[in-house]
Amino acid sequence: MNQQLTFTTADDGLWQQYDQLATRAYGHPIADITHLREHADLQVAVRGGRVVAGGLGLLVDQFFGGAPVPSACLGDGCVAPEERGDHLAADMVAQRLRSLTERGAVISTIVTSSTGYARRLGWEAPVGVLAQTVATHELKRSFPSEDFEVEHGLTDGAEALQHHLARQWNGPVRRPAWWTRWKQDKSTLTAYSFARPGRAAAGLLALATKRHERHGMSLVVHDFWAASQSVAAAMLAFLGRHNTRACTIEFRRGALPPYPTLLHGLRHHRTTAEAWHPWMLRILNIPEAIRLRGWPADLTTAVPIEIENETGDWTRWMLQVKAGEAEIAPTQIEGQVSFTRRQLAVWYAGGYRSTPSARMAGVRATSDKALSTLVRSTTDFEPWLPDHF
Repeated sequence: MNQQLTFTTADDGLWQQYDQLATRAYGHPIADITHLREHADLQVAVRGGRVVAGGLGLLVDQFFGGAPVPSACLGDGCVAPEERGDHLAADMVAQRLRSLTERGAVISTIVTSSTGYARRLGWEAPVGVLAQTVATHELKRSFPSEDFEVEHGLTDGAEALQHHLARQWNGPVRRPAWWTRWKQDKSTLTAYSFARPGRAAAGLLALATKRHERHGMSLVVHDFWAASQSVAAAMLAFLGRHNTRACTIEFRRGALPPYPTLLHGLRHHRTTAEAWHPWMLRILNIPEAIRLRGWPADLTTAVPIEIENETGDWTRWMLQVKAGEAEIAPTQIEGQVSFTRRQLAVWYAGGYRSTPSARMAGVRATSDKALSTLVRSTTDFEPWLPDHF
């Protein structure tokens, strides 16, 4: 390993090398390296003409407070087994972020099982992530069919509905035009649109099937977007009508929105839930991330806060919110609330739903009122990221 290590944006030859490296490092082919070739940024580390590390990055918007915020979404990163142990992964992450921040990213999201490693680099999980499974016959018994028409396929109205509903949560991707085709091709999805007769689309369901070895199948839900409780119930009833072929309905990790329609509707609560590694958020550019985010229109406040920086020092800021907009600027005033950079990310995503939850996460505050105001400022919408990358 005496040869010099260099970082670069991958050309066609390096893309192919990275595809081979990822297969060796993960133990199986990574389909997204092919599927995202036209849309992703691939940064690699090269030693002696050989790719030894790398990872994909997507520059997309994520909704926070109802507004789109440019995000560096990182995925499919790896280091060659023979190169591990020398902090190459951290250097590789810095290179991947540099490329995307130069193009405008002010926040970054990753999904990883190595949460401790990600925390050391500044990411934190705003919320836990679950996959849920329920018996199909339980849905059939619990949710009566309502007056909704079901159309096979993804309609323009359903895509517009998804975009509208995504704004009502903190975290969903503002899906670019190519996103849906990528999802469908990668997972062989079947889509259904729901609407009352003569009305606009009110629900979108996308699912895949897993065939059982001897008989039948399981349904795996990837998208579940409903404009109201009644259409959500109708979508669950539709899934229940698959009971003759599918024993179970699996809601893929994060696919089911965090509202209680399923909990409140089941006649017998016999669901199973499996915890998955969470999505994690990092703030790359504090002033721009604050400026671009959406804020409550009825909140007017100015709160001095202190934020830990990447070197472990603390800087003082004044956060001002008014008429649905906010700005943050350096100040000399002592902060009433202190955030580590990881706590800042959770607060930004609305992950602290109350002042007790913030304090139990280690957020320090000299003023209960200031902490309560900050919590309120980001909890209009709940954190939820149903998109995978």
